[in-house]
Amino acid sequence: MSESSPAVEVLSSVTDDDAADVARLLAQLSKSATFDRSRLEAIVAHDATELLVVRYADRIVGTATLVTFPLPTGLRGHVDDVVVDEAMRGRGIARTLLMRMTEIANERGLRTLDLTSRPSRESALRLYESVGFVRRETNVLRFTPPAHP
Repeated sequence: MSESSPAVEVLSSVTDDDAADVARLLAQLSKSATFDRSRLEAIVAHDATELLVVRYADRIVGTATLVTFPLPTGLRGHVDDVVVDEAMRGRGIARTLLMRMTEIANERGLRTLDLTSRPSRESALRLYESVGFVRRETNVLRFTPPAHP
């Protein structure tokens, strides 16, 4: 990664190193999340999802997932699971991932591109706003189905 903006790529296949890198990043994103390689491969293969990554020294150091879907109100998008390796933060990686996502939204004619973030993540919220996301007056509600045996 040079001093300029890091390069963003869409992961098109999953190597063992890629899987290990994403597993490491997932652990930094969420203490409760569990890594599943087959789920990662399904994300990469699915038409509605794209895993954008940034590499440094051939290792994935930042990821963000883009989900796009058609609705009666138009083509929409959602950003999920943005994470940058703790050792690589402060280098513009998250900003570059998010800017690429907004470019994709424009290229594809998405009506909206949404993301959610906890109010306590003040620096993340400032970053999101700095690349064009706007806070909305809304409530996020979640239904979690019971665990399946």
